[in-house]
Amino acid sequence: MSRITLIGAGSAVFTRNLCSDILLAPALQDSTICLMDIDAERLRAARDLVQDIVDRRGLGARVETTTDRREAVRGADYVVTTFQQGGLDAYALDIEIPKKYGVEQCVGDTLGPGGVFRALRTIPVLLDLCDEMDELAPDALLLNYVNPMAANCWAVDLGTRRPHVGLCHSVQGTSQMLASWIGAPYEEVEFLCAGINHQAFFLQFRHRGDDLYPEVQAAIRRDEVRGQEPVRVELMEHFGYFVTESSGHASEYAPYFRKSARMVEEELVPRFLDEGDHWFDFGRTGGYLRHCLSRLEEPPDGHGPPPTQRTHEYGSYIIEAMENDEPIRVNGNVPNRGLIRSLPENCCVEVPCLVDANGVQPTVVEHYPPQLAALNRTNINVQELIVEAALTGDVEAVHHAVMLDPLTAAVCTLPQIRSMVDEMLGAQARWLPQFQETMV
Repeated sequence: MSRITLIGAGSAVFTRNLCSDILLAPALQDSTICLMDIDAERLRAARDLVQDIVDRRGLGARVETTTDRREAVRGADYVVTTFQQGGLDAYALDIEIPKKYGVEQCVGDTLGPGGVFRALRTIPVLLDLCDEMDELAPDALLLNYVNPMAANCWAVDLGTRRPHVGLCHSVQGTSQMLASWIGAPYEEVEFLCAGINHQAFFLQFRHRGDDLYPEVQAAIRRDEVRGQEPVRVELMEHFGYFVTESSGHASEYAPYFRKSARMVEEELVPRFLDEGDHWFDFGRTGGYLRHCLSRLEEPPDGHGPPPTQRTHEYGSYIIEAMENDEPIRVNGNVPNRGLIRSLPENCCVEVPCLVDANGVQPTVVEHYPPQLAALNRTNINVQELIVEAALTGDVEAVHHAVMLDPLTAAVCTLPQIRSMVDEMLGAQARWLPQFQETMV
């Protein structure tokens, strides 16, 4: 019987869905699921949702809760991280301070000033967690869902060398979307997707051996498709391949789309098809922060029957494959040990991985288009300086990370960037212990 620990389980909806997935796998239905969060009230709500699934399905699984991370980790076989260090208070600073300097982030959790500071808050927690795993669960696999994925996983690898995999749902969600655009049966679609998290590209998209890219090219000329994904469509038209992350996210990782508030509101946002909050508002500055704040007012829905099918999240499938020794393929975020040769060695790449009882085994991507690697490297530059700053406590590396950010560099002068970073360091000092000595 597996012991599966969730760190940050107070994210009740995600916890319910992930635990539902786990408990729909026959080999995992007698597992012990340990939920850990520092917020006791949110933890109780999450526990009630998961216990309700167990009870309704009549399973033998055991649900435990604790606010003590060491107790949660002790004896675990799998540790899943879903926490947000600093919560929405810190996240609001990630968005609001850069906006004063003209940096218009709609999500701000992967790159940009927001992504940099989210990583700097998160990495010390992940490193402490890995130390506890070394002591209390030495054979456990770390499954990280916490953004910014690439910087976090790179720091875990460089700082601890623990076995880990970073997991996202953008590959699954985008492949399903592409199949729906062209009317292809998704269960028969084959694809090769690789790059870095939130900026990976579909290098192949096929149905029974036939290339589907010409059909995708035709689909993106339709107004309703362009209205759903205006940024991703434009990137494909100019770079030749379709990227994994949504248009709101993707607009932040390149210097072309968000050069001013006027450009965002008058040129970018009107290109989105107005289908309500999800698409339209996510193009606007702070759109995802507003979405998160609105969800605080909505209690998690645990009253209806639990799901009867697993989501497309990879977590439960990885655990099941390792327990059953039944191979599967996923796209995972792993250290680049010659996997994509045109990207820096040891950075974090998102590539196809085989999973069985031997763990997560990444595969080599032989041919990666040079324009995609070049675009990735503009993001990897920032990630490298984030990791340097987080592991050494070098405040100058924080400044350099933000200076190298494509969006920030398109908007701000170097003195403006230095002032913005200093302001963010001061406002977030309580979540940045690694810089306390150098900031005195």
